[in-house]
Amino acid sequence: MKLKRIFDIFLGLFILLLITPFVIVFCFMIFIYDGSNPLYISTRIGLKGKKFRIFKIRTMVVNADKIGGTSTKKSDKRLLPVGKLIRKLKLDELTQILNVINGSMSFVGPRPNTPYDVKLYSQEEKKLLSIRPGITDISSIVFSDEGDILEKYDNPDLAYNQLIRPWKSRLGLFYINNSNLLLDIKLILLTIFNSINRKRTLKILSIITKKFGGSTQLIEIVRRKNDLIPTPPPGFLNPISEL
Repeated sequence: MKLKRIFDIFLGLFILLLITPFVIVFCFMIFIYDGSNPLYISTRIGLKGKKFRIFKIRTMVVNADKIGGTSTKKSDKRLLPVGKLIRKLKLDELTQILNVINGSMSFVGPRPNTPYDVKLYSQEEKKLLSIRPGITDISSIVFSDEGDILEKYDNPDLAYNQLIRPWKSRLGLFYINNSNLLLDIKLILLTIFNSINRKRTLKILSIITKKFGGSTQLIEIVRRKNDLIPTPPPGFLNPISEL
């Protein structure tokens, strides 16, 4: 068994013991609000393009995916009142510890996408499926404010594909090319620190990106000091213009 997998299992079991009381409390609050299953179980694409079921604490109304798109802005009307708090604290991802333990995910790796989103991948982006997807990675930290970025757009799905996806994919490929256990540990710690001091977190992350040979453009994106502009995803010649 590879060292990363051993690390995932032991850390996953340890964290599961710590978070179970919090998960129970938030799940109870959601169930009391609308009487429906507080867990959101959805299909994602993982290692080698295989489908798996991802577990999340539900933050939106039942069947939200049938009401709107896959991208969510901060003011999305599908969000439950308590769901906004859960998302702000990034607690909806806690139950993915179960995915880590069962081997469908890792703690660190490119975020898993829906079958629909993966169909939009270029051949270059399909390299993101060469490792297990993760709960966090470089792009998860850099774009932890995704809801705020998409807030001003009438079509958040298109805005996501124009502004965020190009860099999420590039950062995912960058991670794959430079991944090691020490980097994983740093990214897990930075994910936590990001909620305390985002400015300092991004500075540290830009230093790490530079150390591993990231391009000037990639380092600037990690710093997040400039506005995002429509950019072609890896493998595309032009920005996405329609979905």
